[in-house]
Amino acid sequence: MRARQMLPAALAAVALMLSAGCANGSGLRVEGAEPATSTSPAPAATPSTKGFGQQTPDPRRTAPVTVSLGQVRLKLLADKKLEPFFRSILDTCVVVERCMSRGPTVNVTKSQYPQLVVYIQLDRSFTYGAVLMAAEPTGPRRIWGLRGDQVKISASRSGQLVVESGVFGTNDKPCCPSVTRLQVYRWNGRQMLLESSQDQKGD
Repeated sequence: MRARQMLPAALAAVALMLSAGCANGSGLRVEGAEPATSTSPAPAATPSTKGFGQQTPDPRRTAPVTVSLGQVRLKLLADKKLEPFFRSILDTCVVVERCMSRGPTVNVTKSQYPQLVVYIQLDRSFTYGAVLMAAEPTGPRRIWGLRGDQVKISASRSGQLVVESGVFGTNDKPCCPSVTRLQVYRWNGRQMLLESSQDQKGD
C-alpha cells in the first residue's frame, strides 16, 4: 500500500524535473545568461564617420555661390574703376542677357570662392571685353577686367588665364579680324599680371 501511494508522487517529481530542463532548451540552467531566443532588440549600429562612403566635412570648403548676371551688372555699375566703355554699354542695357553672357568658371586665384568670366557685348553679336568676378557670399566682386574685340577666355591646367582676342587691320571687315592675339595672365596674389602676348596672322 505504501509503495502504491509513493508511486504517483515519484512520477510527479520526474515530470517536474523534465519540464524544468526543457524551459531553456537544455538540461542545465545558467544564471545570468540570456536565452538564445531572446526577443530584446539589438542595439543600433553607429555609423563610422571614417568608414567607406562617409566623408568628414571640410571646414575650409563652402557651398557654391550662385551669381546672376543682374547682380553682376549692379556691382559693375557701382564700381568707380570700371572701364568707361563697359559702363556705357551697361547703363543702356535693358535686357541683361543681351549685353552680358556667362563665360567659364575658373579659379585662377586658388581661393575657396570660384571666379566667373562675364563677357560684355552688344546683342550677342560682338564681344567688347570681359570681367572676372569672384563669387563671394557677400555678392560678386570684380577682380579683373579686359577690353578687347571678340574676346574668348579659358583657364590653363597650371591655373593661368588664356585670353584670345581679335586685332583688326585697316582693310579688315567688321566681322573678321586678320590677327588673333593670344595673351596669358597670372594671378600674383593681388592682381592679374600679363605674362606673355603673341599675335598670329590669319591665312
